[in-house]
Amino acid sequence: MMLEAEFVNVWISAEISNLVRASSGHWYFSLKDNRAQVKAAMFKGNNRSVRGVIDNGSQVLVRGRISLYEPRGDYQFIVETMEPAGEGLLKQQFEALKLKLGQMGLFDQDVKRPIPQNPKRVGVITSPTGAAVHDILTVLKRRSPQTEVIIYPTMVQGEHAAQNLIWAINAANYREEVDVLVVGRGGGSLEDLWSFNDEALAHTIYNSALPIISAVGHEVDFSICDFVADLRAPTPSAAAELVSTDMTDVIEKVNRLYSRLLLAYTHNYKSQKQQLSELNKSLSLLHPSHKIQLSQQKTDELQMRMTRIIQTQLSTQARRVEHSQQRLLSQNPTNLIKNEQQKLVDMQHSLQSLLVRRFERAQQQFEKVTEKLNIVSPLATLGRGYAIAMKDNGEVIKSPKQVVTGENINIRLTNDSINVVVK
Repeated sequence: MMLEAEFVNVWISAEISNLVRASSGHWYFSLKDNRAQVKAAMFKGNNRSVRGVIDNGSQVLVRGRISLYEPRGDYQFIVETMEPAGEGLLKQQFEALKLKLGQMGLFDQDVKRPIPQNPKRVGVITSPTGAAVHDILTVLKRRSPQTEVIIYPTMVQGEHAAQNLIWAINAANYREEVDVLVVGRGGGSLEDLWSFNDEALAHTIYNSALPIISAVGHEVDFSICDFVADLRAPTPSAAAELVSTDMTDVIEKVNRLYSRLLLAYTHNYKSQKQQLSELNKSLSLLHPSHKIQLSQQKTDELQMRMTRIIQTQLSTQARRVEHSQQRLLSQNPTNLIKNEQQKLVDMQHSLQSLLVRRFERAQQQFEKVTEKLNIVSPLATLGRGYAIAMKDNGEVIKSPKQVVTGENINIRLTNDSINVVVK
């Protein structure tokens, strides 16, 4: 119980392995790296909000608490939030560096330099081709055309961007030709703005003799540069407005107070949210749902054990069936079947020969009968030069009395017939 009460908000970056999605909706898995691993569980009320596809081998960043699974006496990690590594690791590194520099005093308000009210020259450290320099120049030309602007071109994204920014700040301090510096760039993703979260850059801004206004990204974007700078502007355009000489004292004070209030509100909101989260975690240890979750986990474990037993029994039965089949194949009457099949083929050949002989005899008998019929057939008589006289109705004329003068009759020959008239 001491561990459960002490470790209530722990972050772990690790790899997922042995992932099991129980029918109850809970996830059980291990969190491991190249040195160690720990069993973990994530209940369905929390895993529903996980973004992306999570599977074995996934690199994740999780937050949760230590818990004791009493039926086994094992400690496990109860995961409450999970997100893919990558951006999550960047956020973790951001928070770690912010905490480190804050403890070193780089964010203290009492060490911040005042921003000059009417700067004659403004230095702008940014990309010479980006949208930020265009916005700053546009605002300054509209609000304070008499203000001179010196641009210190630098990279604002990529592997060497942080070092470029450091060189530009040091160069501006060495040349002492401006009254205030605006350091920033346009908006982008956390990776795009990452060069402004460099520790060496933070120390360079902190040690700068010139006051620095940070104008990185959009209003919702925060960087280490914003916290260590003498003043944070929500956007590059807002930074240009802050150094514009035509602003009244009231507007300048309001903007300054607004920025401080925004930072204080953000810090206070995060602090209150953190306290509320810790109270909720402490309360969850005493909540009945905690015991319910343990019971559900035990049920899931019993169900998985029963499934393994059933699968083992099924495998045993399958092996027995396979053994019986092999024994049956060893006594297979294949040869007997082949012999019977050969006998059947021989009988089929004999039957076919018998049928051929009978057909030939029947054909010979048919030819003899046909020959006899041809002998007595009237057609054979016609073939010897005789003819048959018939009336139109097909009656054979046997006597002259059957016809009259002028009657049409038909004379049938061997291969044809002739129509004639009786005279």
